[in-house]
Amino acid sequence: MHKEAEDDYAYLSNLLQEFTSIPNIDKAWLFGSPGLQLQGMFAVSQPDLLTNRRRTSIMSCNILKERDSSVKFLWAPFPIEMSGVSLIVPSPSGSKLLVVRNSENEGPCCFQIWSSSRMEKEFLIPQSLHGSVYNDGWFEGVSWNMNELCIAYVAEEPSPAKPTFNGLGGYKIGGCADKDSGYWKCQGDWEEDWGETYVGKRQPALFVIDINSGEVQEVKGIDKSLSIGQVVWAPFTEGSEQYLVFVGWSSKPRKLGIKYCSNRPCALYAVRVRALHHESKSNEPVLQSTEEFHALNLTQTISSAFFPRFSPDGKFLVFLSARSAVDSGVHNATNSLHRIDWPTDGKPFQSSKIYDIIPVVTCAEDGCFPGLYCTTIHSNPWLSDNCTMIISSIWHSSEVLISVNVLSGEILHISPADSNFSWNLLTMDGNNIVAISSSPVDVAQIKYGMAIEKETNTTTWSWSNISSPIFRSSDKVRSLLSCLQCSILRISVKDAHDGQTKGATKPFEAIFVSSKTNSKIEFDPLIVILHGGPQDVSLSYFSKYYAFLSSVGYSLLIVNYRGSLGFGEEALQSLPENVGSQDVNDVLSAIDHVINLGLASPSKITVMGISHGGFLTTHLIGQAPDKFVAAAAINPVCNLALMIGTTDIPDWCYVEACGTKARNCFTEPPSPEDLTLFYRKSPISHVSKVKAPTLFLLGAQDVRVPNFDGLQYGRALKEKGVDVKIIMFENDVHALKRPQSDFESFLNIGVWFNKYCKYGASESQESKD
Repeated sequence: MHKEAEDDYAYLSNLLQEFTSIPNIDKAWLFGSPGLQLQGMFAVSQPDLLTNRRRTSIMSCNILKERDSSVKFLWAPFPIEMSGVSLIVPSPSGSKLLVVRNSENEGPCCFQIWSSSRMEKEFLIPQSLHGSVYNDGWFEGVSWNMNELCIAYVAEEPSPAKPTFNGLGGYKIGGCADKDSGYWKCQGDWEEDWGETYVGKRQPALFVIDINSGEVQEVKGIDKSLSIGQVVWAPFTEGSEQYLVFVGWSSKPRKLGIKYCSNRPCALYAVRVRALHHESKSNEPVLQSTEEFHALNLTQTISSAFFPRFSPDGKFLVFLSARSAVDSGVHNATNSLHRIDWPTDGKPFQSSKIYDIIPVVTCAEDGCFPGLYCTTIHSNPWLSDNCTMIISSIWHSSEVLISVNVLSGEILHISPADSNFSWNLLTMDGNNIVAISSSPVDVAQIKYGMAIEKETNTTTWSWSNISSPIFRSSDKVRSLLSCLQCSILRISVKDAHDGQTKGATKPFEAIFVSSKTNSKIEFDPLIVILHGGPQDVSLSYFSKYYAFLSSVGYSLLIVNYRGSLGFGEEALQSLPENVGSQDVNDVLSAIDHVINLGLASPSKITVMGISHGGFLTTHLIGQAPDKFVAAAAINPVCNLALMIGTTDIPDWCYVEACGTKARNCFTEPPSPEDLTLFYRKSPISHVSKVKAPTLFLLGAQDVRVPNFDGLQYGRALKEKGVDVKIIMFENDVHALKRPQSDFESFLNIGVWFNKYCKYGASESQESKD
């Protein structure tokens, strides 16, 4: 390695470490009881590069509310590490805490029940009952019942028995234990999984544990073709029947990749759980069989229903729907919000009327609500009126907080408007809100929001900063960030034509980050950053890795091209069938826009992106070969004709290349005409024109865009003499989110771009050494 490059690695790695050490808050809970101080518990994580895992800890605080309505958080002096913990779930009253520890070596799953002073119970659940408890944020579901005697949860179903033979090949009837010597097990039947990040994981199934006896039963009456997730207990009164409500995804006719894909059909189901006694009696189990009760489909008239949430008074069941995605075939789209009025006797039925609370917004007027775009709904999002929810939703290039009245459908933007910050709900404190706010140049800050009623019967929200040691960064990081600025740019569409919908012709956006001292005489080099999806979005929150790149002398142009989430359904649906042209033109328009504004130089432009962002990156360096001095592609889609036969989402290839009309074509082998179209829409068709030195960052375990795509494109570039560097992360998947992968990726991006933007291309021959 050249001395200059070696010095670069040393300096950049030390600086990157200062950025990556800033923790994240993953979850928060507040606990209070009459006459006692309110207490907070925050789950905090940060990367541990040595072990290549995320280190999780709990930070606690006392919360003081002053007479002047101000709030102070008094933090414990040190966090407590939660080593080996998979899930933490407090009971409804806050008097008990469930801690789940999944085994890493096929051992038993550990359930611990804690009180305020000690561990009360510990149960080891053997693999013969179920595997690991799901904690993925999608199938994940853990729910205490109201009397806090039972917990429903989602876990991997037990492994099926496999044929067993002795050393001479003799078959053993009944199989054997895993550790029986003298016998070996066959592979058994191949089992289909849900693709990316779920490879090797068994079907998610529903279980209930009695926390007095430790007895575990799988909930019966559920079709075995359903994958279960997001379970909650339905409201009940003493003596009434108890029901569980859950989301079910059908595996018929086959499972497709579900990670980042809300377009998989799903429904809400209710299943009766028989004879759950309200008081513990010796030798009498709390849970009895549910076998004779069959799950009811509550949402038969809608193709998608998930994130079920009951109102505190039990009158409403509210849920999110991605029916626009399911019905069109795009992997994410504009959400809708719906309500079922829960029966007063607690007995659900299949013909319940579904009310629309927030319909799909096709094209909003300027400044108006653009539609609902949620990645989750908080487990307890309710105000005390029992009909108002607080939701985090994407609004153009930012995430905002909105309040939604589930009876009237009224939507209010409650986080500060006209801001470059993004907001995310952490937890509720009665009618008050604890949230996180950040921007591309501002480290996250805890915010406390209080509603202020006005004489005009309107409500405004007052937000105060909460001092916290969690996001404390080094003096060097704070100094570098203080020199940066950001703005959100609106960019007009250049290729609008009469055949397009109104939403498809409206301006799109880009987030621009630059130095406050960026001179119109001497520009910083520009990195164009492109999100994947393409039905995804880059948000105006703090990214440690993007902040690192901007702190080492780069301006960032983070483009939300048409097809991104947050801009209405018409804009989003304009991209399928037009990938490789419309999205490419939008990015080129965004680059021209900042050049025309005098914010960047046309001579030092680089580009990077992941997945579909890598598709755009490799398209751009082929279609506009003289525009870019270097590129970095992370698990890029380079050849749809190659990807179609190896990916966990073959439907995506058809929808993006051929349009939504082709969403079901993946069930047949691609025709010669299909393969020709896939090739023509792909970056590989422009590879002969590429000049830009390109860095490829690939995950060896990626089943979304298998690394053959990037390798084929990279090898083609090498053959024509273009500088290429390929890094293969042997144990990582599509998102490259393991700590070492993240760190090494952005370190190499910084070094690669420095080489061609700051040191010139004179050393280009070294990349071939």
